[in-house]
Amino acid sequence: MAIDANRFSGVATVHRHGVPLLNSATGLADRAEGRRIAIDSLMATASATKGFTALAMVSMIEEGLLNFDTRLREVVGTQLPNVHPDVTIEHLLSHTSGAGDYLDEEQLGDIDDYVMSVGIHRLLGPTDYLPMLTEPAQVNDPGEEFVYNNGGYVMLALAIEGAGEGNYHDEVRRRVFEPAGLEATEFVRSDRLPTNTARGYLRDGRSNVLHLPVIGTGDGGAYTTAADMHRFWSALFDGRIVCPELVARMTSIHNEGAKHGYGLGFWIGPDRQMVQLEGMDAGVSMRSGSHPDGSLSYCLLANDSSGVWPLVRIIDGYLGG
Repeated sequence: MAIDANRFSGVATVHRHGVPLLNSATGLADRAEGRRIAIDSLMATASATKGFTALAMVSMIEEGLLNFDTRLREVVGTQLPNVHPDVTIEHLLSHTSGAGDYLDEEQLGDIDDYVMSVGIHRLLGPTDYLPMLTEPAQVNDPGEEFVYNNGGYVMLALAIEGAGEGNYHDEVRRRVFEPAGLEATEFVRSDRLPTNTARGYLRDGRSNVLHLPVIGTGDGGAYTTAADMHRFWSALFDGRIVCPELVARMTSIHNEGAKHGYGLGFWIGPDRQMVQLEGMDAGVSMRSGSHPDGSLSYCLLANDSSGVWPLVRIIDGYLGG
């Protein structure tokens, strides 16, 4: 079995029409204590959080607080002087803003390296990223090209705070986690993890606690469980987070990305139907997806940097990639 052959450390689940076909939990959640990963272990999501950020923003659009064509500058003012004044919310959602990225993945080397340019203990919310967001110059004209952009989703988090009633984390809880019935999903501090959490590990065996922001924000860092991810997909396609018309807009292909098609916060699988979220950070890798009709959904959560990708290749092959 691929899980055993690749020494997978994490949780792998597959459902067909809501019926579990695979429920596997393998590896250690805490290597020092010898505590094993359980099927309900809380695990990091890395960039899969972008889907939650996108939905919080689109919930605001549905409420009439913003529009897809609202310019970022109208919401955050002059906090981001290097970002083109014509960059809109939709540009940011679709990774077509052309803004410079504080964490350009094309320029990164080893994922297990230290990549943050400020003390990670200071990164508690979107405004804490401003020193990094204000440095890069605009790269392309807005709408010109799809370029995956982490900083763009931190900018969305700033816009969520600018247009909302609470901070970014509270808005995502209220607009996404609660209506979706996500019982465990949360933004937790990496230096104060709940006891049921799987710690992330680098290839050399060290914890990833010094490599990532102390708490996640718009571009990554929420923690979830496999069960919550299956609940999430059901809630999304049932229209319990935003209305079905907006779900369809978010999950239709707007751009051809480096891997597959990309909508607004979501990847579209090689079969052009599977809607997916994925993430990779130091000590974290994950992929989860679902067909809109619920005929097939899956969740792969690993507490190392590359654990899910052998399983992803099998799933993509099954889907026609």
